[in-house]
Amino acid sequence: MKALGIDIGGSGIKGGIVDTEIGEMISERHRVDTPHPATPEAIVGVMESIVKHFDWKGPIGCGYPGVIRSQHLMTAANLDKSCIGSNLGAMLTEKVGSPAWVINDADAAGIAEVHFGAGKDKKGVVMLITVGTGLGTALFIDGKLVPNTELGHLWLERGLEAEKYAAASIKKKEDLGLKTWAKRFDECLEYLRALFWPDLFIVGGGIAKKADKFLDYFKVDTPVVAAQQGNLAGIVGAAMAARLAHEAEHKS
Repeated sequence: MKALGIDIGGSGIKGGIVDTEIGEMISERHRVDTPHPATPEAIVGVMESIVKHFDWKGPIGCGYPGVIRSQHLMTAANLDKSCIGSNLGAMLTEKVGSPAWVINDADAAGIAEVHFGAGKDKKGVVMLITVGTGLGTALFIDGKLVPNTELGHLWLERGLEAEKYAAASIKKKEDLGLKTWAKRFDECLEYLRALFWPDLFIVGGGIAKKADKFLDYFKVDTPVVAAQQGNLAGIVGAAMAARLAHEAEHKS
């Protein structure tokens, strides 16, 4: 089954057609700048243009950087606050005539990793942490998603939110070397280990490409591996979420 995956970010909205049987994009990636202000109407307008770019007719999955409850947006950290309460999936469906669903973007990346990457066939508790502007998290128990964990907002004992201490944006802002950043991130992992006792941590985001240079710095007593899906994880996972939602609807 094929689906269109769309990844909504603070600076760009990306999309591509995904073969959800193998977890790979079968089109080029198409990117459009995120509109400012990023109102729900403006975001849907961009997504509509992506659908038209691919001349797509079929399921659509959209990864959104915030909490999703019953397909309604509950937060809007890096987008316009008018997004809160809106249903982007329904709005897009009305525009293009194809069924569309929205999922938290870190959860989408996690779905890609659990189905096709470092978390495939892993039992127990698996946690993906995406390292970017903030720290996104996705939590799985025996392959089943616990949605909207948003654990990057946990307050550490040092009085800071985890993502204000160890996100990639903080690494860049404070000009931290990999070793210094890794020690900070290790503190976050240790805090998460004490709360959730995961069987595996997966580190995602662009920094995962440098995993061979920092994994040895981690001291947490839980295996830590790099994500395998790379920067396409959000698109692949969103498409996979659309497939799962589509199948669930047709079973009910």
